[in-house]
Amino acid sequence: MTTQSPPAITALHRRPVLRGKVFRRVAVTALAATLLAGATAPGVAIADSSVAVPKVAAGQDRPDLQKAIQEWVDDGYAGMQMRVHDERGDWVGSAGVRKLGQSAKPPTNGRYWIGSTTKTFTATLVLQLVADGEIGLDAAVADYLPELGLDRRITVRMMLQHTSGLFNYTGDFGPDGTWVPGIPSTGKEWVDNRFHTYQPEELVRLALSKPAKFAPGAGWSYANTNYTLALLLIEKVTGHSYAEEMKRRILRPLGLRDTVVPGARPDLPGPHAHGYYRYQDADQWKVVDVTRQNLSLLAGAGDMISTTQDLQTFISALVGGKLLPAPLLAEMRKPDPRSDGLFGRYGLGMYVLDTGPDCVGIILNHDGSPPGGYGSLMYSTPDGSKTLTASLTMGDTPVDQAVVFPKALNRLIKQVFCGGQAGSADEAKPTQ
Repeated sequence: MTTQSPPAITALHRRPVLRGKVFRRVAVTALAATLLAGATAPGVAIADSSVAVPKVAAGQDRPDLQKAIQEWVDDGYAGMQMRVHDERGDWVGSAGVRKLGQSAKPPTNGRYWIGSTTKTFTATLVLQLVADGEIGLDAAVADYLPELGLDRRITVRMMLQHTSGLFNYTGDFGPDGTWVPGIPSTGKEWVDNRFHTYQPEELVRLALSKPAKFAPGAGWSYANTNYTLALLLIEKVTGHSYAEEMKRRILRPLGLRDTVVPGARPDLPGPHAHGYYRYQDADQWKVVDVTRQNLSLLAGAGDMISTTQDLQTFISALVGGKLLPAPLLAEMRKPDPRSDGLFGRYGLGMYVLDTGPDCVGIILNHDGSPPGGYGSLMYSTPDGSKTLTASLTMGDTPVDQAVVFPKALNRLIKQVFCGGQAGSADEAKPTQ
């Protein structure tokens, strides 16, 4: 891998999608993640009194789920922690190791970099401002941020749904299919610069210096730029920092004490599992511990830290109508048909995956994968009756993400949401 070729994370998302027994492939990019402080938002119930913490069953009570996460470790991942809520109650478990060279398992209450799962938080915050009448969903983003010189055809909806056409500042494919580098987000160049601090406006202006991928609304292309732009919009409209508004409107009302927006701070609070990054340096492959990393390069798009418990609380509250009025939640779940991929079709800050009549039907989700070391899964049925939240950590074992991840995810969705019966990972037949 070199910094001149498409990053591994992009290849990871060019993979088949589960839809009953139909699989497709699509090129997307999944990066996201972080949250910080504020005060209580009006009209939102405090989670301490409205979101009960369920009793969690011991891991040995669900050998099927324990086996499901062990299979990820057998596939080459260093560790996994997972939390599942279904008709049998709540279960948590982990497999693999907390740190290479040690035998302890990852903590089931461990904190981790959630990457692009952050985008669901950011979209929810923007839609709360829409509900308050501070922002128009189909208004021009340029009306609120005139200083950026944005194309006036780009609306808030397009920004949240990745149909703006904006260049992805972490790198993107040009019209001729060649890779156009952005800021360092892969390989040795990212490793050497992983503590560098970026400013949100700097990232957006970099994207604006590149040609648009298509006219606003004329296509779909996943771009972190959209969600860093959303951060700037939130700050401009509210007069407060993104971190303050996130804490005031979402984190504090839901009691998400282990979810933070770290900004440029590189430390991952304990307890946590260590994440590793394997990269090529000249003709040698190297592995580095990237537990500490500065994710200001994904401001508003993938820089948050959380836990499986907090993500379960968040997605349950969101689909349960505790964070948005019903009409805006419906808009969030209305996908663009051009965005078909492994995780489904993209709505406003979440994917809508149809698992077919042999499973549970629709699953709402958003995964996350910061540049190195970690992966995040967040899945829920529309009524919140079944949820899955999980964290993956990479180790020193070579893993072909484009092949291994989609099969492992398909297998896990079958087990958790389909009773192990629907679809088959062995039937995956990727097409370009």
